[in-house]
Amino acid sequence: MKRFKFRSVVALANTKLSVKSAAIVLASSTLLSALLGLFRDRLLNSYYLGTYPTGIDAYTAAFTIPDFMFFVLTSGALAVSFIPVFNQRLVSGNKKSAWEMSSSLLNLLALVTLVASILIMIFADPLIRYVVSPGLDESGMILAINMTRVIAINPFLFSIATVLTSIQQAVHRFVFYAFAPTIYNIGIIIGITCFTSGINLFGITIFEGGIMGVALGVILGAVLQLIVSLIGLFGLGFDYSFKISWRNQGFRTILKLLPPRSLDQGIDYVNSIVSTNLSSRMGAGAVRSFDQATSLQSMPVTLIGVAISTAFFPKLTEDLGDGDKNEFYKTFRKALRMITWISLPVATIAFFARGYVTSFVSNIGNNDSNGTIASVLGTLCIAIFARSIFHIASRGFYAYQDTRTPFRVSIIAIGATIGLSVLFTVLGWGVDGLGVAQSIGALLEIAILLFILQRRSRGALLNRELARSILRMSFATLITGCVAFSMTKFVPLMATDSSLVITIPKFFLISAVSGIAYLVASYFLDIEEAKPIFRYLKKVLFRNLK
Repeated sequence: MKRFKFRSVVALANTKLSVKSAAIVLASSTLLSALLGLFRDRLLNSYYLGTYPTGIDAYTAAFTIPDFMFFVLTSGALAVSFIPVFNQRLVSGNKKSAWEMSSSLLNLLALVTLVASILIMIFADPLIRYVVSPGLDESGMILAINMTRVIAINPFLFSIATVLTSIQQAVHRFVFYAFAPTIYNIGIIIGITCFTSGINLFGITIFEGGIMGVALGVILGAVLQLIVSLIGLFGLGFDYSFKISWRNQGFRTILKLLPPRSLDQGIDYVNSIVSTNLSSRMGAGAVRSFDQATSLQSMPVTLIGVAISTAFFPKLTEDLGDGDKNEFYKTFRKALRMITWISLPVATIAFFARGYVTSFVSNIGNNDSNGTIASVLGTLCIAIFARSIFHIASRGFYAYQDTRTPFRVSIIAIGATIGLSVLFTVLGWGVDGLGVAQSIGALLEIAILLFILQRRSRGALLNRELARSILRMSFATLITGCVAFSMTKFVPLMATDSSLVITIPKFFLISAVSGIAYLVASYFLDIEEAKPIFRYLKKVLFRNLK
């Protein structure tokens, strides 16, 4: 009976979702994961940022190389290369080829990332000492090296989970794909709260504890994420084969598409390595402060840009698969408008309320570290908008199975970002200079991508109606900025506001009033995206009155 119930729940969760439902599920799961991430970072910062900044800098630096290998070998490269080819096989009714292709890719990536993980363990010392964080002191350096060796298994575990969830994403099953990252955060939280105090078994000390316990929590989270990804395969009919079918045409097509996107991901992450390298030279706590600011900036990008683009991407590939370019243009504009309409006010509110946002990840008071995080976050607010747009702009190319163009554009944008980062560091701008460089590079990248897409469509993709809508959204955002600025003066952030009980109500009051102002402005400016909200409100109000 229990087994039957389990299968029923999994089958229900694996129901095929529409674009709208998928966007809601992805946004909800991303929000939950983001909240757990905030709680995770707040716990970690409260333990170490104020008392052991060198240790938390080492922990942050330890993720650099494992994450780099995962981004290069798997990450987004797999999803955008795998899904279009996989969908082609399913549409043509060739399920056998689709499953054979999936098994081959899973086996190949598992093998490659396992080798990469072993190499990271072997070469952790020179990588950390000379590439990632040469500015750390010797104790921090040794700690970062040891943590890197622990976290090195992540690329292997993540790659397997990513293949499995990409299969689910391709067939519009988003529930387990969406909530797997949430489980990862739970594992790290367990590491912070339990493993840092040591692990004892039958009175024998297995592990003495300390910040190294957080690294063990990272591995626990990765294993739990893999388990959830495996559960998501129930009912999909995945016919796994323990072999690599080199003759499978779909598999060979993916292998051709992977390198440009993988290099694109790698180039993007080179920017992070350079930022970590530069910030490690700016004093204890600088690495962590910059990392926290970029994490806070990436949360709305993931919640808006990644979630909406991911939900629309299968539809974009299907439109092109059917040969209907006009429908593809329409779908792309709809996604672009939606992302722009949401990301503009979010970036604006984040700028004016950056001090309140910073308090979510740190409860150690209004000290230098909090001030640095808030300051860098302010410089990254433009990147919230730009990087949200990037995800749909890049998927416009991936739907055409073109991974080379975004890669070439990334080389230009990342090269400019790195150059500006070094320049601003030399000029003495500190960590803020790194944030300014990130925002400029992000704007440059989306400008070039959209320009190329427009040229390829011969002017049909981005029309005048879209331009007028974005202009109206910009005006509504200007009004929102004035309201947000006024609200921060009405409910100011005090130096003693270190408790979430105080900062969360203030932040939500500022956000709510500013958001309402944006909605009202959107309504009077006749912005299409606001109309469904007001239709729903009207329906609810009239129903209650009736």
